[in-house]
Amino acid sequence: MDATHQAQLCNISQRALHVWRRNAEVLLTTWYTNFLPPLLEPVFYVLAFGFGIGGLVGDFAFQGQEMSYLQFVAPGVVAVAVMFWSFFETTYSSFVRMYYQRTFDAMIATPLLVEDVIAGELLWGATKAFGAGTLMMGMLSAFGLLAWPTALWVLPLAALGGLMFASIGLIVTALSPKIEAFNLPIFLFIFPMFLFSGTFFPLEQLPGWTHSLAMALPLTHTCALIRGACLNLPPPHLIVHILYLLVATALTGWLALHLMHKRLVK
Repeated sequence: MDATHQAQLCNISQRALHVWRRNAEVLLTTWYTNFLPPLLEPVFYVLAFGFGIGGLVGDFAFQGQEMSYLQFVAPGVVAVAVMFWSFFETTYSSFVRMYYQRTFDAMIATPLLVEDVIAGELLWGATKAFGAGTLMMGMLSAFGLLAWPTALWVLPLAALGGLMFASIGLIVTALSPKIEAFNLPIFLFIFPMFLFSGTFFPLEQLPGWTHSLAMALPLTHTCALIRGACLNLPPPHLIVHILYLLVATALTGWLALHLMHKRLVK
């Protein structure tokens, strides 16, 4: 890391919390449109998978434990929410604030530094993921689909995973000239993770080469850890999953800061 990159990291201060607070205040004015989706999403999944697909699949063994398909897929739904809410917050929402509303320009005209604005956006993306995960856990708990107290580990995992996907989202935002360009990474990266990261079926069902490819995806490790916490069933290679999240979050966060700084100061 050269001196420029070190300076960018050092420029981040507690002023970033002002950016976070600004976004939170905007959310509170439109809470009804942001509160209902994470609240109702698990209900829809329970109805669709519990009474629909679950009725066709029946019980099966996962890591040596018998469970229903709904028990298996419910934690995956939480992991997907962590990815979606943080990624889309720092792509579409951040791009609108940056490009169309010029909110970033207005904030940078204050004592806030560019790095504070970027850090505030990352924190806000992680917060959205944490909030969505918390609401979904509450609803899934009402259906008896979570094991307590290990399910509490989902909260820090949602925050960490949310920060990682928020960083990935800002990287996409920094590299996208127009908002329409988001269609490409969503189709080539986000949508495949949604389908092939162990969300809806065990990764062991995949052929060898696709299984190895799935293990390189960020959602795979997020999903494995959240499922282990929800079911009180630690995944194999637990340390590998944790290290992956920590390293990936640090690297993507640094890259998001660097690329967004270049985008905003040019």
